[in-house]
Amino acid sequence: MALQNRDGTDRGNIEVTEQSKLTKYNGLTALVTGASSGIGRQLALRLAKEGARVALVARRESELEAVAAEIRAGSGEAIALPCDVADASQVEATARLALEKFGSIDMLVNNAGYGGQRKFLDWDVKDMEAIMQVNYFGTVYFTKALLPQMVERNRGWLVFISSVSGRIASPEKTAYAASKFAMTGFAEALSLEMENTGVNLLTVYPGVIDTPFHTAHMLENMPKKTQGSMVSPDGVVDAVFEALAKGKREVTHPSGIAAGYVVRALAPEFLRNQVLKATKKD
Repeated sequence: MALQNRDGTDRGNIEVTEQSKLTKYNGLTALVTGASSGIGRQLALRLAKEGARVALVARRESELEAVAAEIRAGSGEAIALPCDVADASQVEATARLALEKFGSIDMLVNNAGYGGQRKFLDWDVKDMEAIMQVNYFGTVYFTKALLPQMVERNRGWLVFISSVSGRIASPEKTAYAASKFAMTGFAEALSLEMENTGVNLLTVYPGVIDTPFHTAHMLENMPKKTQGSMVSPDGVVDAVFEALAKGKREVTHPSGIAAGYVVRALAPEFLRNQVLKATKKD
């Protein structure tokens, strides 16, 4: 594709390439954050089943070891690396350990995160800061630590587990939506920077997934319609692997929710009213 400067002079040719289609995982090394439960746990188990060697990251060591043991019982290879992703120094040390163990990391799954459900006026600022620190900066820290060796080798996959809340906000999700919108923006900009480097980036937008992410307090305050729309994390995992196999840059699960992005762009007031209706408490 030939580009020109404003004065009409040639800027040269830029080759825009498709993302690599990932269908074989034997020998691939992956690091998954938030791997002790929920989507992260399921992704780690699936990666190991497909033949990848997996570094498991989360704060809860005992639960990480349980996942690692399950992987090893299936003849897979896994290491448990306890780490608070909100702590930059811990992330740097953990990334070094993973690289020392595996030699390189081919895939980074930025999945660690937590949320909440309450009105902004009732939300403690310290907790809002913590959500941003985990969900957004945790992603930044691990990406900063592991991306350079991917670029150097011209090979890698970054998987960002964002949320539909990172594309369409809803009431009582101010802190969570802000962190996921930040993650989405980071991933989109980084994807453009990684063009032609051999590093592939997939952003995942799950809807309401039935995992321990949803605390008793969140479920108690969640509208019944929303609770009724919860789906299993297995579907998200399938969607991720299908998207990687097709070389996609983003995927939403359940897929029908993605229509809302178009509606938001073309008829924002209509979507706003639909969100208000859908999240109205009985």
